Amino acid sequence: MNLTRLLPLRWHFAALLIMLLSCMSTNAQAEKVDDGSQIQMRNSYPKVQLDTTMGSIVVELDRRKAPITVNNFLRYVDKGLYNNTIFHRVIPEFVVQGGGYNPDFEEKVAFDPIFNESGNGLTNDKYTIAMARQNDPHSATRQFYFNMGENKSLDPGRRWGYAVFGMVIKGSEVLDALSLVETGVSEVSGMRDVPVEPVILEKATILAEE
Repeated sequence: MNLTRLLPLRWHFAALLIMLLSCMSTNAQAEKVDDGSQIQMRNSYPKVQLDTTMGSIVVELDRRKAPITVNNFLRYVDKGLYNNTIFHRVIPEFVVQGGGYNPDFEEKVAFDPIFNESGNGLTNDKYTIAMARQNDPHSATRQFYFNMGENKSLDPGRRWGYAVFGMVIKGSEVLDALSLVETGVSEVSGMRDVPVEPVILEKATILAEE
């Protein structure tokens, strides 16, 4: 038996085995990623349909300018966590906000807060979608809002703004009607600007790539 011929074959086999194990490890790590980046990962402008009790709205998200925010939003949609939530804050010519509570005003589970991408060049123009947050600029989790006016005061300047991450491409008339519903103070939550007749986001769906 000529060992000088067998050794290169063994080395070749060992190298292939190492490469295979490396690929398996890489794939396993990729499967563990759960930040939304794995959802339609090659699609820079994913679309989501929001079916509400007042009609359907379709938004086109801008992953190029707001990747963290878009991935975060897609993760909630993909897991069905926006289904059966309410629009709890409605102010004509300002905002329609939702995504955080169920119809009983119980706060929904949230992932960790995300980095504020308000400096991405997208502005709070009418019919855009953006992330709601608290005073901490990096406190946004799951609540979002639609701009119902040209809300330049929400854009960044000397201070952090509110991160816009997409725009309405279908159903603006639904938002117009929603923004005009009767509102008041909720007896359950004590919040102001709450629709008297609940407006429910029944289902959010990621649309197929075109």
